[in-house]
Amino acid sequence: MKTLGKVTGIVSNLVTVEVDGPVAENELCYITLGGTKLMAEVIKVKGKNASVQVFESTRGLKNGDSVEFEGKMLEISLGPGLLSSVYDGLQNNLTTMEGVFLKRGEYTAPLDNTKLWDFTPMVNPGDKVVAADWLGEVKEGWLPHKIMVPFSFKGTYTVKSIVAAGQYNIDHTIAVLTDESGEDVPVTMVQKWPVKVAIKCYKEKPRPNKIMETGVRVIDTLNPIAEGGTGFIPGPFGCGKTVLQHAIAKQGDADVIVMAACGERANEVVEIFTEFPELIDPHTGRHLMERTTIICNTSNMPVAAREASIYTGITLAEYYRDMGYHAAMMADSTSRWAEALREMSGRLEEMPAEEGFPAYLASRLSAFYERAGMMRNLNGTEGSVTIIGAVSPQGGDFSEPVTQNTKRFVRCFWGLDKSLSYARHFPAIHWLTSYSEYVNDLSSWYMDNVDQKFVDYRNRLMALLTQESSLMEIVKLIGSDVLPDDQKLVLEIARVIRLGFLQQNAFHKEDTSVPLKKQFKMMEIILYLYKKSKTLISMGMPMSVLKEDPIFDRIISIKYDVPNDRLDLFDTYKKDIDTFYDKVLEKNG
Repeated sequence: MKTLGKVTGIVSNLVTVEVDGPVAENELCYITLGGTKLMAEVIKVKGKNASVQVFESTRGLKNGDSVEFEGKMLEISLGPGLLSSVYDGLQNNLTTMEGVFLKRGEYTAPLDNTKLWDFTPMVNPGDKVVAADWLGEVKEGWLPHKIMVPFSFKGTYTVKSIVAAGQYNIDHTIAVLTDESGEDVPVTMVQKWPVKVAIKCYKEKPRPNKIMETGVRVIDTLNPIAEGGTGFIPGPFGCGKTVLQHAIAKQGDADVIVMAACGERANEVVEIFTEFPELIDPHTGRHLMERTTIICNTSNMPVAAREASIYTGITLAEYYRDMGYHAAMMADSTSRWAEALREMSGRLEEMPAEEGFPAYLASRLSAFYERAGMMRNLNGTEGSVTIIGAVSPQGGDFSEPVTQNTKRFVRCFWGLDKSLSYARHFPAIHWLTSYSEYVNDLSSWYMDNVDQKFVDYRNRLMALLTQESSLMEIVKLIGSDVLPDDQKLVLEIARVIRLGFLQQNAFHKEDTSVPLKKQFKMMEIILYLYKKSKTLISMGMPMSVLKEDPIFDRIISIKYDVPNDRLDLFDTYKKDIDTFYDKVLEKNG
């Protein structure tokens, strides 16, 4: 029998309910308002009173209105048809709703139960299976979608029957499993899972050891992220957080992308809706939306729904991870999620911590980012969930609580710099303030898959950029003319690195996304130019003579002039540097 209650207090989206039975934190309930039912979630229980956050407007709600508790947490449906879909945080399908806005109390079905899917069985009667084992597959676009034993199943089951290959809808019983007590359990293509509970149906969670390529040089070379890793992008307004996430979503070598727009401005969300369906996936040549799911909660939606959107997104990513895919989730932005937590905490009259955020902010962020990782599935396949969050600190202040607490749990920090953005240097990731703790973990991967010298070249580039930063402090005080020529050379090579390597043009076909082998070749050429120039300087050649030759600007333009599939052209640049070296010697020797 369901627990019932009645409304006794209303503060915006926070409603106090007097209950007549047991309720649990995170339990769902429905408040009856006229002829509609408003979905809400229990966030606090004290005696006979439960505080619930309503996922919709509470306008018109009054004391005495009836409440019915469901006895379960917020769940989402997992099955074929998730990709190419657009949902809100409660998994209402926004593509099938009527009108511009969802009406209050209106909930749309997340999956189409009329569509027929071509099912191919992968087990036989008599086989033993456990939760997350694959029963069969259907084609979801070009991606094989595995139909799994529901994650909620405990113990070992025996396959009693499995349907033959053919077309079925998601509600059709595709298998009957017998549990250890001899009871038959029907299984369809769709299952439900509570979003705030991590899916843990895997054998082990090894340390990430493979890079997730993004095509962005300042990330892949200097501050890489691993498959199954965690990263975040803090930065002030207008520095390119959302654009960078979109670039990673488009170019990253993840199999599945989940975009969670949490409290974003409506114009940015509209941008996703209009652009993503038109984008072509560079890896498959098909539409990008075919491997993408969008979760959308704009800033004008109730704050309670922001939290739901984050958890809905990560649950979808975990679902595809257990199919043996590498999923990447883009959370934009976790600051607005944290602000929603602060707002609800204030209404609960909880003791505030720093800047009014709740004391449990750190634990909530930790629980979210810890759902990322590389997993070895029960059947021996590998899958991963990579989380990349955006943080919007007010005024670009990285010392505020959300940025600082996120830094504690995330291993990649891609700090966007306002001055770089104003100088039109994109991506505006500052190479000295940013870092990646995956560099050492991925060293062997770089050496095995790109080149033995990759890590060494990367470290040498970073050393030159660090030197430049120190020298610029001197230049600001006394000017560059007083520097010795070897230090002037460092400044010039650092300029080549900044403009020719770190700065990237998202609208140039050769520079939008760059493979790692080309990134290595670019580093090699820049360092070869530095080596040859340094030799000339040591022979007494002044820097002014070296700069008479256009070779430095020519190396900068490599990113445009050398196609990504013509790496043999780098040999020409090496010869040009040798010619430059000989010419300077001949002229000034």
